[in-house]
Amino acid sequence: MISHCSTILTGALDIQAAALTWLVAVRAAESKKATDIQVLDLRGVTSFADFFVIATGANSRQVQAISDEVGLQLKQQAGELPVGVEGYNQAEWVLADYGDLLVHIFSPKAREYYSLERLWRSAKTIEIPAE
Repeated sequence: MISHCSTILTGALDIQAAALTWLVAVRAAESKKATDIQVLDLRGVTSFADFFVIATGANSRQVQAISDEVGLQLKQQAGELPVGVEGYNQAEWVLADYGDLLVHIFSPKAREYYSLERLWRSAKTIEIPAE
């Protein structure tokens, strides 16, 4: 019985840690003035990620600054390093893969074109808590 309870507790802590991770990414993006930030809960929809954080930067420099800050804060606050980062140099769509969390940072044009929210419309949108 105790091992079953510890498994449940461990699962609950994993969910809390995952939630903390996306919130750290959101706060980092906010600190660099990202706009239209959304969090999609993909649990039960796909197996390759639990959460998407989607944000927009006004220009390539801001997209890179948001990406840099998200990476820095996830490392400092959650001990997370990306498995990979794609698109940083072009800065139209930066994709940072943190395993169960994928962070997408778009230029306005790319955000409209790829429309991940529409593509993943079966995912639940998570309300971002006020600071």
